[in-house]
Amino acid sequence: MIRVVLADDEAMVRAGVKAILLADPGIEVVAEAGDGHEAVELVREHRPDVAVVDIRMPGLDGFDTTEAIRRACEGTAVIMLTTFPENAYVTKALRAGANGFLLKSGDPRELLTGVRAVSEGAAYLSPKVAARVIDTLGSDRMARSGEAREQVDGLSPRERQVLALLGAGRSNQEIGRELHLVEGTVKSYVSAILGRLGVRNRVQAAIIAFEAGLVTRD
Repeated sequence: MIRVVLADDEAMVRAGVKAILLADPGIEVVAEAGDGHEAVELVREHRPDVAVVDIRMPGLDGFDTTEAIRRACEGTAVIMLTTFPENAYVTKALRAGANGFLLKSGDPRELLTGVRAVSEGAAYLSPKVAARVIDTLGSDRMARSGEAREQVDGLSPRERQVLALLGAGRSNQEIGRELHLVEGTVKSYVSAILGRLGVRNRVQAAIIAFEAGLVTRD
């Protein structure tokens, strides 16, 4: 069971996010906070696997809350939520120690996938956020796109299918359902893909999937 502390100052938003999380029988929301200070105290008390934190909160914003949570409980991964996909927010969130970054307007499945991913020690960016990161990486984008296509060309057709779905934010379970594979086989494919691409986590693999044109950006 993945134990989650949820922090958002808007009660209706908090209720919506909680409902999405509780739709997964493997996730339990152990506590809710309306501000950053309360979130940090609840993390200290409950020692959850994941804290889902809104960026804009009174008193202690999401960035400071994330830093405080990471100091208070190193074992708790943090996912930051925002309405606005500002590039500066992504950079600042990752520097603050966030393990994931999601848009409130995104597909609810992304939230569940992100919570599962960070609880297992991985990093996670929603596909739309990953696309924005790629778009601001610099003037050598075309060169990187060519390199990404070369990397992807070294994968088998099935591995490319798995990578495309991974880049689209699908969980291992969802990939398995779509490709008619058992979850253990998907995990083996993902591990092999990370090794072949020379990357450490799903975020880096997703960026390559975007750069190689395996995932659309709309």
